[in-house]
Amino acid sequence: MAADSVSDNAHHAARTVEGSRTFQLLARAGYAVNGLLHIMIGAIAISVATGAGGESADQSGALGQLAQTPGGVFVLWTVVLGLASLGLWYLVQVFLEPAQDPKRKWAHRAVLIGKGVVFLFIAGTAFTFARGASASSSETASDSTARLLSIPGGVVLLFVAGLAVVVIGGVFVHRGASHGFTDSITVPGGPAGTVVVILGTVGYIAEGIALAAVGILFTVAAFTLDPEKATGMDGALKSLVALPFGVAILVLVGAGVIAYGVYCFAQARLARL
Repeated sequence: MAADSVSDNAHHAARTVEGSRTFQLLARAGYAVNGLLHIMIGAIAISVATGAGGESADQSGALGQLAQTPGGVFVLWTVVLGLASLGLWYLVQVFLEPAQDPKRKWAHRAVLIGKGVVFLFIAGTAFTFARGASASSSETASDSTARLLSIPGGVVLLFVAGLAVVVIGGVFVHRGASHGFTDSITVPGGPAGTVVVILGTVGYIAEGIALAAVGILFTVAAFTLDPEKATGMDGALKSLVALPFGVAILVLVGAGVIAYGVYCFAQARLARL
């Protein structure tokens, strides 16, 4: 009985938060700032591919660029608030999961928790930059990998984590190719809807490729016992250059990440919250 009461209270609290107009607006702002970061990451990736150099092709690089622009601190605090709200929105959905097959229910909850944690982590990184400090996601990934490899069973855990990220990347690719992402938005009619679907398709596939590359680097780090191999999104994108036609591939992936960023702006307006 006590457990049921706690569950009911949690469900009621989650429903109250979800129904808040302010909270919904902040969550939509989170989609928009996520789009801004992806556009910047894609642009950095293309600049790296063309030999123009640039910051790290990941959230840290994008946030670092924002910090250096006029009014950048204000934008960074907006990023913190938006992404933190979006992360909390996903976590709130865990308590509102509709009744369905238990296995599917918990699998969906795991996805929601994963998304929430990722957005909260990026919000935390943005908070670091907003306070005037800096952070490198590549160094953070390498340091975390080194700590993981130093514990018993760490190699197995890192390998499993790498495979999980590869699978997530595959899910993104499938979600883009099958237009599964349209289930979570209200697709407008006419040419606007066509553009949104094209952006989502290209963006999800590119994002999936980038995530799969990150996962592969983690599995390589597990096999080689070399934490420096786990360099996060920046290292994953830059590693594409070493492939045959790597420069062209990186340009295409960078353009796809930009498309995903533009889609996120549309998602801010069209998401079913």
